[in-house]
Amino acid sequence: MNDRDDFRPVTRSRRRATITNAKTETLKLRNGATSEVKTPQKKQESRNLQLKEDNKRKCDRYDQMSCHKMQESLLSSASSFKNYRGILNWCVVMLVLSNARLFLENLLRYGILVDPIEVVSLFLKDPYSWPAACLVIVSNVFILVAMYTERKLAMGSISEKVGLMIYIFNLTVILWFPVMVVLKLPSITPIGGAFALGIYTILFLKLYSYKDVNRWCRERMQVKARSLSRSLSCPSTPSMPSNMHVSYPGNLSLRDMYYFVFAPTLCYELNFPRCESIRMGFLLRRLFEMLLLTQLLVGLTQQWMVPVIRSSMKPLQEMDHTRMTERLLRLAVPNHLLWLIFFYSFFHSSMNFVAELLRFGDREFYRDWWNSETITYFWQNWNIPVHKWCLRHFYKPLLRRGAGKLLSQSAVFLASAFFHEVRCASITRRFKYSVGSRQMNVNSRGNKFQPV
Repeated sequence: MNDRDDFRPVTRSRRRATITNAKTETLKLRNGATSEVKTPQKKQESRNLQLKEDNKRKCDRYDQMSCHKMQESLLSSASSFKNYRGILNWCVVMLVLSNARLFLENLLRYGILVDPIEVVSLFLKDPYSWPAACLVIVSNVFILVAMYTERKLAMGSISEKVGLMIYIFNLTVILWFPVMVVLKLPSITPIGGAFALGIYTILFLKLYSYKDVNRWCRERMQVKARSLSRSLSCPSTPSMPSNMHVSYPGNLSLRDMYYFVFAPTLCYELNFPRCESIRMGFLLRRLFEMLLLTQLLVGLTQQWMVPVIRSSMKPLQEMDHTRMTERLLRLAVPNHLLWLIFFYSFFHSSMNFVAELLRFGDREFYRDWWNSETITYFWQNWNIPVHKWCLRHFYKPLLRRGAGKLLSQSAVFLASAFFHEVRCASITRRFKYSVGSRQMNVNSRGNKFQPV
């Protein structure tokens, strides 16, 4: 009995201790989570946390209801928005619609004026006399004179001064001979004269570059010869294979010369970058573009430009400035359109066609002139072959001789203006010059001098 009595109190106390300890331990919830018995301090912390969450929800609700924030307008420069593709598409649609209206108005007023036979007659007045083509064929004489002069200079048969005199005479004749022929022969049409004068201008620039590069090669050979004679060492072999690499004077051949003449570049090099093969698909696409765009140029000129020019003669004669301005504005749209078509046809289709045919590797004939922000950037990027020639053979030599940048740029601009002015005056057969104090107008067709 004593043992039982002793056992019972102990058991009850143990039960009370277990229940008391359980209150302070974690309790399992229905979902399996545990919870602790909250003291007054913990209860206060949980209330504060609940208040913060409630305030946050209220703020989120307020933000959802708010519709204003700090931001710039899309067309503002500070907005950093640059996607104007839709506006560009809209402008293209408006341009197409306005030009379609002008074209329809032109058809209703003048009818269909496109005549391919008239275009052929502009090139060939007499089918048995092709003076412009004969003038182009004669240009081979100047090419051969330049090549044989370089051969004589390479062999040492003539001195550098004699070679320079021959080049000056040859280039001067190239510059003025076609001008005199176009002025003296009335049978040369304006289109044929423009083509021949363009060929001679390109040939002048090419032969000038040919002269400079070969002279640089001779100077380099003289420097190497001096260094070799001092060190008694042998020249190293070229890294390129002998059948591909051309060194001076091995470049002075007819094949190399005429490759440069037909290549779409004005700057001569002994080793041009070459493509491995000719892509026939690319070649045919460029040929198709050339034929299509040439017909489009001729058709737009006959149908759109010629009627406006004819209607502008009377306001020009009467010096009606208002009507003259109106006619010029009417010519602005077709003039820009024809210029863009000509640019793509010549600088992309034609030059890529010739480059692909000759496997010429450097196809950078133009850069992104349409993104020009200054006039200087435009003139430096719309015609890369001429820009490279001016930079290499005119601008940098002037800088090396002590001329300033402004003077060199002005000289390049004046030289370009001279070539354009002489060619345009020759095609239209009009020259103006002053004899003493009297200004005269030369009309080569009648070979008469008429005072202006």
